[in-house]
Amino acid sequence: MIRERDEVVLNTDLPVHGLKRGDMGTVVMVHGEGEGYEVEFMTLDGETLAVVTLLANQVRSIRRREIAHVRRLERA
Repeated sequence: MIRERDEVVLNTDLPVHGLKRGDMGTVVMVHGEGEGYEVEFMTLDGETLAVVTLLANQVRSIRRREIAHVRRLERA
């Protein structure tokens, strides 16, 4: 179960926000019984890129033995 302040992984690209599948964000609000989430995505130096409302199938919990990967943000 995903809760507020959990780190989650994006399951889909969100090009309008410059986000890609695999990007990590922090849950700032859970909607209902986990039907959706408000997720904040930030750069590693602390800049908030977006706070996005997502459906439950658009994010997942971090799994055991995963490693973070860094990429440069591409903005249109």
